[in-house]
Formats: sequence, C-alpha cells, structure tokens
Amino acid sequence: MPLWRLIPPFQASGVVHMTLDAWLFERHIQGHHPPTLRFYTWEPAAISLGYHQRNYPDHWNNLTWQGRSLDIVQRPTGGRAVLHQGDLTYAVITSGLSGNRMESYRQICEFLIQGWRSLGVELQYGTAGRGYIHNSNCFGTATAADLTMPNGFKLIGSAQLRRGGIILQHGSIRLNPDVTLFQQVFQSDPIEPIFPDSLLKKISVEQIISALTESAKACFDVDFHHQPLSEAEWNVLSELPIPNSQP
Repeated sequence: MPLWRLIPPFQASGVVHMTLDAWLFERHIQGHHPPTLRFYTWEPAAISLGYHQRNYPDHWNNLTWQGRSLDIVQRPTGGRAVLHQGDLTYAVITSGLSGNRMESYRQICEFLIQGWRSLGVELQYGTAGRGYIHNSNCFGTATAADLTMPNGFKLIGSAQLRRGGIILQHGSIRLNPDVTLFQQVFQSDPIEPIFPDSLLKKISVEQIISALTESAKACFDVDFHHQPLSEAEWNVLSELPIPNSQP
C-alpha cells in the first residue's frame, strides 16, 4: 500500500502556509517528497488571492480582525479571493491521477464527500458556470469544483495547481465564519445561507480532521506516515522567496 505523509495540523500565517504548499508541490515534482495531506488554520486572519488575481479593493488594506490587520497573500493556485477566518484548510499534493483537471478535482474531492458523510453531512458539487470570474469572492458562487450543503451553503471551496501529472489541490472548509467580517470584506456579497450552528456544536475540528484523514486513506487506498515538519525543513522554508503579500 502506498505511503503518504500526513503533516499534523498547525496554525501559521498565510505566507507560511502558501510557501509550504508550493514547496511541497515542487519537491514532489522533483521526486524528493511523497504525496502529502495536511490540514491547517490561519493566524492572523487573511485573504488569499488566486494566482492570476492581481487587483482587489483598496479597503481590504484597512481591515482588521480581533485587533490585527488582515494579511493579504497570493496562492499558488487559481480561483478568486478567499477569507480565511473561522475555516479549516486542507491541502493534497499527489500524482498519478487519471483524467483531465475536472476529473482529478472529483477524484480528490471524493475524500471530502465521504469524510463529511461519515459525520452526517451530505455534500454535492456546485453548478455555477464561468460567471464566477466576475465575482471577486470565491464563496460568492459554487462551481463544479466546489462542495455545497443541501441548503445551498458552500462548505468547501477548492483550487488546484497542476503541472503534468503532479497536482496541488487545497481548499477552505468554512466552519465558523464571522458574518460581519465577511460582509466587510465582500460588501455586496451575502454569506447566507449560514452553516447550521447546531452542527457546529456537535462536531469539533479534531473530529473533522480525523474523519477526513480516514476517508482519505480509503479513497486514495494509502496509509499515512505522521511526520511534522523538521527543523531542517523549517530552515529551508525561512529562506524561500515568499508569495506576494500585496500584489
């Protein structure tokens, strides 16, 4: 059975997380790193921009959350802006999947669907067309690469970077979004329908990570080696060029 690396969850800035995802992707391309799964949270709260997204509203530079300015960082993947507050992010770096980009999205998203199903939550793919490119907010619409709840709430928005057969796919799972902050960021973009509070009270982040890890084992038919980042890897990351903080 193939062995993937599972990096234990940790909290860090958007710059650290995006640098790490891009570095793991490059290392896998070079054949120096196994397929990897990791989950993480953002501190401070941040807005991540898609790789080709160069412009954003000026007022984003003045936003704060809990007394700290919101970071603005660019992702190595495409898509639109994502507010990272009250969310859990997953990242999958792998290779050897068959099919085109959309087929690979569905192969990877299957572990998200199965994991949430084990927690009692049914998810389905979004149906929006290419009109999303006119919306600066990733969560303002749900495409066929995104997963929504039966009430229409977009729970998971994903983005992908693909080079040959090597794939980085990461996505934001909205667990406890602050409505006021969301509206301050995206203004005209409503956040309704809201994720049910009753479900939030029943399912912890630890339960979510455990369920998704188990479903990843089954869906990818792999086993995991739990391995935190080493001191040497942290040292390498500290010396890498960082993503643009304000493109």
